[in-house]
Amino acid sequence: MRMANMGLVKQCRKICGKKNVLHRPIDLLLYEYDASMEKGRPDVIVFPENTAQIQEIVRMASGMGVPVIARGSATNLCGGTVAFSGGIIIEFSRMKNILEINVEDQLAIVEPGVYNLDLQNALAKYGYTFAPDPASQKVSTLAGNAAMNAGGPHCLKYGVTVNHVLGLEMVLPNGELLTIGGRVSTAPGYDLTGIMNGSEGTFGVITKLYLKIIPIPESLKTMLISFTEIEHAANSVSSIIARGIIPATLEYMDNLCIRTVVKSLKVDYPVDAAAVLIIEVDGPAFTLDEQVKEIESICKENGATDIRLATDDNERNTLWTGRRGALGAMTRLKPSIVVFDGTVPRNRLPEALQRIDEISKKFNLQYGTLLHAGDGNIHPIIVYDERNSEETNRVNIGCQEIMKLCVELGGTITGEHGVGREKIQAMKYLFNPEDLHAMKKLKTVFDPGNICNPGKIFP
Repeated sequence: MRMANMGLVKQCRKICGKKNVLHRPIDLLLYEYDASMEKGRPDVIVFPENTAQIQEIVRMASGMGVPVIARGSATNLCGGTVAFSGGIIIEFSRMKNILEINVEDQLAIVEPGVYNLDLQNALAKYGYTFAPDPASQKVSTLAGNAAMNAGGPHCLKYGVTVNHVLGLEMVLPNGELLTIGGRVSTAPGYDLTGIMNGSEGTFGVITKLYLKIIPIPESLKTMLISFTEIEHAANSVSSIIARGIIPATLEYMDNLCIRTVVKSLKVDYPVDAAAVLIIEVDGPAFTLDEQVKEIESICKENGATDIRLATDDNERNTLWTGRRGALGAMTRLKPSIVVFDGTVPRNRLPEALQRIDEISKKFNLQYGTLLHAGDGNIHPIIVYDERNSEETNRVNIGCQEIMKLCVELGGTITGEHGVGREKIQAMKYLFNPEDLHAMKKLKTVFDPGNICNPGKIFP
């Protein structure tokens, strides 16, 4: 290792202690990637135990002009936590305490490294929940959810992470500790809390989150609805929303995903269906039967061939096991996967799905499709072998074509995964140079030295 890097390691050890600093080549190799196609090796990884240590690390890095990259579990799918310019990865596995649960104020206060599902389980004891529920909730951290503005199946009814963050504490690049928002949902002035959600760690390092919690719904009903034609499933989605029904979830899986999860997870999905919808409604018990009947009627009108209603929690959990495990199950097909999350207007879903299939055939890509169908968020899951450079190149070109398509249909390049490194060039499909320059100027207000997660979001 170069002497300059060893000097950086010594400074980090001085702040966090030797046991909380990694720098061996094998350690750096393990931290050079996230859940995307991107790679970049850091110089050192630190595991701070408190906010004061983070302040010192960031202040030191700023003085040395060294990048800092905040990292939870690196489940993000866009290269958002990869150290492309080297530098210090600040890893939050030592800061995962739930500091307060206050049901009177409908508030939870957590450290950045708390797993989404751990908070859900803690809240369940009080009859409460945190609405954002990304598929990676078992291991994704709440600071990461905020940084990427994560969604999940329940985003249709309850919104994405930004709709549930009351405030944040964060360390600015100069080491200053800043608190924005707080224990109440409204405050005068600029919505800095909203700006920080989805900023992908480019403004500073989140050290505490004030989260809005909600009561667990009184009752819920979950359906698995099968179709022999993809278009029929997509049309059902638009028809349900057009009828004024807002389910808690409205999820879509195509046949390849169905067959793969059945083999991997032994769930009872119909392997001969072209697509299935997993639809869940929640609320007061007396309102749900009528909603279920109306949804069933709409889907039958649109060509549904089978409708299955979960009769108990065990059946409901089994239905969700397949959906939440679909991404991991797809790795059975090939060793590498890339997942995009372009979003289109709901009424353009049939066209989007057809044209994505045409793009995949054009570039000879093997893929399955998941959708947060209720809000038009499409997840084409392309499986490939990154050791095959020719195949990897086809995947990259195909992904760019899919993002162009989403914008062409009136949508956007990302609904919940963020831009990171992977979608940088696609930002040009959405924004002109003046727009991008204005956003870059905002970053310089918070991070004039460009040390916070540099090389992300902007081309």
